[in-house]
Amino acid sequence: MTIQFKHIFRTAVICGALGLTACDKFLEERPSKTSALEVKTAAQLESLLNAHNSFITETNRSASISTDDYGILAEMYAVTPTPFNMAVVQFATWDWQYLPDDNRELFWTNEYKKIFTANMVLSLLETVSGTAEQKASLAADAHLIRAYSYFQLVNTYALPYNDATKNEPGVPIKLSTSFDEPMARAPIEKVYQQIESDLAEALKTNVALVQNGRARHWRASKTGVKAFAARYHLTRGNYAEALKFAQGALDEYSTMMDYNTDMRYGRTQTLTVNAGTPDAKTVTLQYPYTHDNQSDQTDLMGWKETLYLRVLGIDSWWFIPSKALLDLYDKDHDLRYRYHIVEGYSYDRGMIKPAYDYPGYVCFYKDRMLNGPTVAEMLLIKAECLARTGKRGDAMAAVNQLRAKRMEPGAWVNLSATSDDDAIAKVLQERRREMPFAQRWFDIRRYNNNNYPNDDVSLTREFYPYNSAVVQKDQPKIMYSLPKGSRRFAAPLPRTEIIASNGAIIQNTY
Repeated sequence: MTIQFKHIFRTAVICGALGLTACDKFLEERPSKTSALEVKTAAQLESLLNAHNSFITETNRSASISTDDYGILAEMYAVTPTPFNMAVVQFATWDWQYLPDDNRELFWTNEYKKIFTANMVLSLLETVSGTAEQKASLAADAHLIRAYSYFQLVNTYALPYNDATKNEPGVPIKLSTSFDEPMARAPIEKVYQQIESDLAEALKTNVALVQNGRARHWRASKTGVKAFAARYHLTRGNYAEALKFAQGALDEYSTMMDYNTDMRYGRTQTLTVNAGTPDAKTVTLQYPYTHDNQSDQTDLMGWKETLYLRVLGIDSWWFIPSKALLDLYDKDHDLRYRYHIVEGYSYDRGMIKPAYDYPGYVCFYKDRMLNGPTVAEMLLIKAECLARTGKRGDAMAAVNQLRAKRMEPGAWVNLSATSDDDAIAKVLQERRREMPFAQRWFDIRRYNNNNYPNDDVSLTREFYPYNSAVVQKDQPKIMYSLPKGSRRFAAPLPRTEIIASNGAIIQNTY
């Protein structure tokens, strides 16, 4: 058994999730004959799943760095490489030869920890005390957690799913807490079958999203599960099913953030650039209110469009918007540009002497991008499914419903389409504006995997050559690319797992 489950003991998982006070109470429970702490009640499992910090963050560098939304520039790096470690360069140029173990492993390990917890909950439901309603709710949570994590893993470490790739290696499927369970990579098709099985179980829930006047989006609800089902079926190209689930989620909950009234600026940051030179000046960076306090998650938890809470993290604390992404926005009227694009953010990242001026995209604080299903995403899924099935007028109506909440009022709000192809293009542009970084990697994979050539994306980036230790800034820049059909759309697995299995159980085949 090679995956790090060996190091995830039940006591550590529960104590880490419940916090010290709750864990002290939990430790008062009599241990079993195996010396493992015994879970006796559904309430204990409720406390475990309510610890949202154990589940919400996804540190997926392929998703955050490897897309055309991410804009590291050679001239930026030439000024100072300080904000960028080698892993950033490697993920940004789609390398797999030099990726270090510690930078590939975190996402893999954390998602399997979530799966371990889900498996533990499911394994204990028959033995703990509690009502049938409690247990049904817990089961739905566990199945959704497992389905979501396997979806993230297989869309990161395996090729896009189609008839030609279905028997290619996917990821290990683990359905128990046993350390002896075989951990060979299952075929991609088997992983998707497991996701669908878990999704079918999660869809049985009757738990409402809104409870006591508050959206309980860090746990499974019938609305949240439908929202994930919509995303899943969109990825598979099942547009009728995706539309059905997106509309089902919207019928149950459609509250949105209106950027005209709900967004505002938060704190400012003042810095001196080019200090001690004739070009010295003071600059002020203006952040959205969602940035104000890293440790206080009030704004994140209160984001009223969220249907199932997940955030994409980036450890460089700089979501660098590419020039192509910036050019998609109506800079005069699009409030997403106004509140999320922080001009001069490169100064915050240390590019102050010599000064280099480049913006950053800030969603929640500096390192968190909302990544779970939202009302906005459901509108975009609805619009895309309608556009791809020849209903361009209805598709534009759905897109414009979103734009009315994101733009200053005016003639520029409502889009129209002259053809089905034009409708698809405009919906996909709006999707990219609304969800930069968060869904772009998965979107590019599915665009390149469908039978519609007009949405294909080939990725290119000009940058310096490098080796495992250093970027060779003294050498001419070269062009890196990730063309459609490349096997590098599947990220390499952590080398530590392969070494631990002697290359026999888990292998890199991409």
